[in-house]
Amino acid sequence: MNIPVLGFCAYSGTGKTTLLASLLPLLRDQGLRVGVVKHAHHNFEVDQPGKDSYVLRKAGAREMLVVSGGRWALMVDTEAEGDPVLQEVLNRFDCSRLDLILVEGFRHESFPKIELHRPSLGKPLIHPSDSWVIAVATDEPQSFDTHLPLLDINRPEVIVAFIVERFIAGEVAPGSRR
Repeated sequence: MNIPVLGFCAYSGTGKTTLLASLLPLLRDQGLRVGVVKHAHHNFEVDQPGKDSYVLRKAGAREMLVVSGGRWALMVDTEAEGDPVLQEVLNRFDCSRLDLILVEGFRHESFPKIELHRPSLGKPLIHPSDSWVIAVATDEPQSFDTHLPLLDINRPEVIVAFIVERFIAGEVAPGSRR
């Protein structure tokens, strides 16, 4: 896969999804086609109870493809136990349609990540034990002593500029750390 992959890691409640939701339109405005992987720690339902896709999947369809004129979704029930492997998930993307893949979660896998950290939540930092963290986005940069770039978590345009510079302009090759 030649598409850059960048993760966002943090403890629950730090605002990963909120940040990604603010980054996506800014990245789109840069002309980038972005895919997103979100790791869920529990079973989840994409289709809603009562909808035909839900009824058919619950009736025994191992794969359920829902298609409309402008969107499609494939739901596949697996027998796998434990966490999915990120590379297996990434292999499911149509890389011809993307310029960048952002990943929420998969904190324990080895790929470049931006750590989100809010000191007020009282959680420890991730990056001292994860050499794949390439920057820290925080709301209190003055409380850090690190060699990593510090990004303002409340200024998504700064984070987008970092992503474009490091991953799209070619400073970091896809799959490399630094």
